[in-house]
Amino acid sequence: MEQTPQTPIYSGFGARTTAEDIVRGTDLSGKTAIITGGYSGLGLEAARVLAEAGAKVIVPARSPDKAQAALASVPGAELEELDLADPASIDQFAGRFVESGRPLHILINSAGIMAIPEQRDERGYELQFATNHLGHFQLTARLWPALKRAGGARVVSVSSGGHAFSGIHFEDPLYRQRPYSKWEAYGQSKTANALFAAELDQRGKAYGVRAFSVHPGSIVTGLSRHLSDEEMEAMGALDEQGQRVFSEMTEERKTIPEGAATLVWCAISPQLDGKGGVYCLNADIAHLVHEDSSASQGTAGVRPWATDGQAAARLWSLSEQLTGLSFL
Repeated sequence: MEQTPQTPIYSGFGARTTAEDIVRGTDLSGKTAIITGGYSGLGLEAARVLAEAGAKVIVPARSPDKAQAALASVPGAELEELDLADPASIDQFAGRFVESGRPLHILINSAGIMAIPEQRDERGYELQFATNHLGHFQLTARLWPALKRAGGARVVSVSSGGHAFSGIHFEDPLYRQRPYSKWEAYGQSKTANALFAAELDQRGKAYGVRAFSVHPGSIVTGLSRHLSDEEMEAMGALDEQGQRVFSEMTEERKTIPEGAATLVWCAISPQLDGKGGVYCLNADIAHLVHEDSSASQGTAGVRPWATDGQAAARLWSLSEQLTGLSFL
């Protein structure tokens, strides 16, 4: 099957484009979207603009009571319970949705954790890989009947320029033998997000389901809660009053509305009709950068190991093995 080239299409958008810019003039009435992490940060902004454009938005949250107040800004939002680190919780949420008979036009896998101290889920799996990748792999698998039912759906996998920190360590992805590194583990999970989108697109296009991965940019959100003030200061994200904000904005550093733009572009833009499996940033397809570029430059494009077809197929097999699920 023909693959979409990992090269920019010069969409006309850019680093300062907002999610509202993307949806302007678009009517999403009759469309249904599920957004993990849709109660805070980028996910909440994507949920808000999609709902205001007419989409029915479902937001699953680990603690629905805590998410309730945030979702007041999302017209008609449905709040559900979901813990991506708990396979039973994933099955229960997806089962309820599939049994409702509704089609699923948009799935944005936005929830995640970043650079946490070493933790493991009940299966003994390293928690960043388990939550950021395996949880979304299982969720997408369980929602597959609803995605097919849409007759044309998109799955958006929120990756990161942090994928430059690490490819997939297939010999020990769960840190059972090697020393744990919080940033390497995060990078591995973000590479997994990109590879999952690439393989899902290859397998899903025959059913009208296209998939994309996204680097939203560097944004100060709750995702940084496990980082020290010293780490934030080193990133230029701590002001003189000790507040976690960027001291100055750059093409890479974004506000939340700007960061959500590429998520929404991949979810709805007609510019991507007939395309898929690519890594996107700044509301465009990213260019491929050389694997020898330093990790600090990782946000400028996508590394080869995050677009490699053989690695994507291998990760899919590993994910089936680790979750006990097989689909597509």
